[in-house]
Amino acid sequence: MYVSVQDQPFDLGTVSAEFASGHTNTGAIVTFTGLVRGGADDRLEAMEIEHYPGMTEAALNAMAENAIGRFSLGDALIIHRYGRLVPGEMIMMVATAARHRKDAFDAAEFLMDYLKSRAPFWKREISDSGASWVASKDEDEDALSRW
Repeated sequence: MYVSVQDQPFDLGTVSAEFASGHTNTGAIVTFTGLVRGGADDRLEAMEIEHYPGMTEAALNAMAENAIGRFSLGDALIIHRYGRLVPGEMIMMVATAARHRKDAFDAAEFLMDYLKSRAPFWKREISDSGASWVASKDEDEDALSRW
């Protein structure tokens, strides 16, 4: 299991290859990478993400351990960035490894829904008209409720 909360970019290819190596009893690896969106009007200049060091890592580790047990995973990975990010930059990645693809896909969705709704990050969007904190969305809560 690997969890990282970091301000530096990550290399998707390298992380994916490293995660996949050595999984001889695995039938499926699923990866998902989230990007900073430009916003509906394409006026977003940046997103600033804040967190409490220690608390955030502990919460993500607990959720990864939960996913490993719940979906019979062989391994799980979560990377989430913080700091100032611009549209198009990678903001997060999850990867899951399981004997069967359904478990790997379900676990990846579970982790993505958790990161979107419950992970202790605070996001502020900055555009040419000012800055505003991102509020939780009902559809994100609905997605999480299925688990």
